[in-house]
Order: sequence, then C-alpha cells, then structure tokens
Amino acid sequence: SGDGADANFTVTEIESNAAPAPAATPLVKAPVPGFFEGTPARDLPKISADGRTPAQVYARPFTAQAGTPRVSLIMGGLGLNQKHTLSAINELPPEVTLSFVPYANDLQTWINRARAAGHEVLLELPMEAYDYPNVDTGPHTLLTSSKPEENLRRLNLLMGKASGYYGVTNYQGAKFATDARAAEPVLKALKDRGLTFMHDGSANRSVLPETASGAGLSFSVADRIVDAEPSADAIDRELLQIEALASQNGKAVGVGYAYPVTIEQFRVWTAGLKAKGYQLAPASSAAGVLARSGKPAQ
Repeated sequence: SGDGADANFTVTEIESNAAPAPAATPLVKAPVPGFFEGTPARDLPKISADGRTPAQVYARPFTAQAGTPRVSLIMGGLGLNQKHTLSAINELPPEVTLSFVPYANDLQTWINRARAAGHEVLLELPMEAYDYPNVDTGPHTLLTSSKPEENLRRLNLLMGKASGYYGVTNYQGAKFATDARAAEPVLKALKDRGLTFMHDGSANRSVLPETASGAGLSFSVADRIVDAEPSADAIDRELLQIEALASQNGKAVGVGYAYPVTIEQFRVWTAGLKAKGYQLAPASSAAGVLARSGKPAQ
C-alpha cells in the first residue's frame, strides 16, 4: 500500500491454460506524428497544433450503452515479468487497461504489443512512499524533499521512456500524495503535456485531487484495489464490490496487479459481465477522456 505497514500473505502461482482473448482491432501505433516533441529527455508527449491531446489520441475508443452500468479494470505492475505481462496482454479483454512500470526492459515493445492487442496503456510514475527508501521505487522517484526542478527532470526522464500511454498512474507514493507543494509542479506539467492521471486510491489524506483541480489536470481515483489480499476468494469479493459500486454510481474502477491469480480472476470475471448486465469499459472512459483519431488533421 506504500504506507509502511507490513503485510503477510501467500501468493499462489496459477498455470493458466486459458485461451487468448478474441482478436481485437489494434490501436493506432505510437508515436503518432504531431503528438510528441524531441527533447534532451527523448521524445515527450505534447498537445497537437489542432488542440487534440495525447490522452485523446492514445485512449481506447469507447461507446457507452445507455442505462448500463460500466466497470473498468486496470492491470498494473506490468513489464517486469515476461510471462505475466504476456498473459495480461493476450488473455484479458482489450477493454482492460494495462499499466506499465517505467523501468521495464524494452518498455516500448511491451506498450506496442499491448496496443496491438487493443489495450490502452498507462505509465506508472514512482512516487515517494512513507518508508522510502526502504520501499525502493527506483532512481527517478518523485520526492517531497526534491526541488521542483529536480522532480520535473525526473518526470521528463520517466515520460521519455516510451510513448503511447494516454495518462499516468502512481507507483507507490502515499507520502508524495500528501504534499501539495511537491505535487503541484508535476501535475501542472502533466496537464501541459495533454495527459490524464488515474490514482489507484491507496493514499490516505491525499491532496492530489484538489491540487490537480487547481492545475487544470484531468484526475480520477479508482474505487478499489482488488488484490490487496492476492487470493482468488478475496479478489472475487472485491470484484463483487466493484459491481455494487457500478450499480449505485453508474460506473466503477478496480485496480489489480500482475499476480497470476489476479490475471486469472480478471479473465474469468470479465467473461461473465455482459450476462450480469454490466458493460466493460476502458479506464479512460471513467476519467471522461473522449478518444479522438490519431490521424493528422487534414
């Protein structure tokens, strides 16, 4: 959770014999001309000359079914384990949003494969946990103790790792989320880059929603982390809560991480959603992102 609390649980490896998800229409290949600029930190996202944003261009197109509650799933922590990452890309429906660790080897290749399978993508930003550096989130972690210029330098290095993501999400960051002074320049930079921020909802006393609003950044918070206890029964209970929240509020977002058991439970649960009267939706739709064509303006 990033709050410094110890956790004791057992993760069971599950050998998946699941068939791949049905072939989906690939999303536009990244980078799209006009939506990036070259910098010393490599190519970074930018808003196009006609006002379209990378969030709009790289989000998965979606049409809501009137009167049908929507549920969205984000599978995070991808790119570090090849087997688990391939399972998420190939076995989960294309409406499931995939979130990648920026330190993954061949990150652009992974994002390309995810988008070719129809999945929209988030980039994870490592942020300071309460017990940092005991919780090691890598050399580019955004810190409350750093000057704004240093956090922005690190942000650019992270964003320059790859292209094709419609927005970002936090990787840890419970402490960073409580410091408006440190967060404001970062959130303003994300807004200026035409991205959106989806927080996993793990931080208590977070000031990020208010800070994002002040910066003009599109910001949303997931409703639940569904595999805080990564067992099949516990995940199923959390997914039932996602269903209940969607019925109550019209939509709900759940976040899970790249445990084999989570991938399997996501696969099984999503297969039965339509029969239950729910629509599976990309997470960008919960944030109000309206996908628009990545083709150059005529």
